[in-house]
Amino acid sequence: MSGDALARWRDEFPTVADCTYLVSHSLGAMPRRTAANLQEYADTWSRRGVRAWHEGWWEIGRTTGDLLAPILGVPAGSISMHQNVTVTMGIIASCFRYEGRRRKIVLTELEFPTNMYLFEGYARYGAEIVYVASDNAIRNDLERLLDAIDERTVLVPLSLVLFRSSCIQDARAVIEKAHRVGAHVILDVYQAAGTVPLDIAALEADFAVGGSVKWLCGGPGAGYLYVRPDLARTLAPGLIGWAAHAEPFAFATGPVVYAEGAERFQSGTPNVPALYAARAGYEIVASIGVTAIREKSLRLTRRIIDHATRAGYTINTPVDDAERGGAVILDVPNGQAVANDLLRRNIIIDYRPDAGIRISPHFYNHEDDVDEAMRVLDEIVAVGARQG
Repeated sequence: MSGDALARWRDEFPTVADCTYLVSHSLGAMPRRTAANLQEYADTWSRRGVRAWHEGWWEIGRTTGDLLAPILGVPAGSISMHQNVTVTMGIIASCFRYEGRRRKIVLTELEFPTNMYLFEGYARYGAEIVYVASDNAIRNDLERLLDAIDERTVLVPLSLVLFRSSCIQDARAVIEKAHRVGAHVILDVYQAAGTVPLDIAALEADFAVGGSVKWLCGGPGAGYLYVRPDLARTLAPGLIGWAAHAEPFAFATGPVVYAEGAERFQSGTPNVPALYAARAGYEIVASIGVTAIREKSLRLTRRIIDHATRAGYTINTPVDDAERGGAVILDVPNGQAVANDLLRRNIIIDYRPDAGIRISPHFYNHEDDVDEAMRVLDEIVAVGARQG
């Protein structure tokens, strides 16, 4: 631990003092300063009342998005904030018509289910939903995916890091193929942002979406939507509200006159408390730098993989550093029961069917956390997990 340059951040996250917290792929630990930010929100509402809208609340989506922009590798002013990824996907889907020949939406079977549910809903408007089969739960067949993207494709929603296996996908190859045939790629970076360095602008992704719950340590209710600026001005989203109007406080009736930039994708009143909560995590991640976070993540996940290999556990995560996100997924006999026993013993992880026990050290974890988790896992596997 003496050589751990990020160790000083540990005290900023109270929950890691009370347990072995290795679940940042699901809910990142809350920064201590988040409580102060939420108190500031409450104090502002209490003291300033409706005046708060004109003293920062109305612009908080833009200013919060600008904190996130360097982490994603996109320009300032290109991010709009929303409740969650489902909302952002719906806004994107509403930019297109599904009436002509180009109406295919291509997804893989390993996508997060919400992406499937949302786009399946557009089948009623004529969209043709195409699923690309996978031979295993760890990675997709890239060539099979590329072959499915053709001149009839309009959208390709793609998770940069798969939630079940933490496998990093070849987004560049998918984007290049999609652009050759006139399709658009929605890059879901939920499981990447904050732990895998991103340069979304350089990838030329058409859209990027994600949320703040996981590696960004920003809590729930702060989803984000990036639209490539040159593309944004050509789109007319249908799932919008009054905040998308060029002059929202003119309260004009009838068809919308779209705002410029990211605002044209807005809905209604911003989720102010969630945006107050999200800012501390963004600031800390940006201050550390995702490159440094990635270096530590690879070191700690490698430690888990090496231990699991010696113990003979099934590893449902790529062992190649270049292919692995921030989590390691291990499978053992009676995995759900073992996971429950780990939780009872204050080792905070989670379990997913067809995957296994998901373990994710972040920058605030130490080698000791990993070693303790693996020690307890070994004990539970050796004696047998409690049932129920």
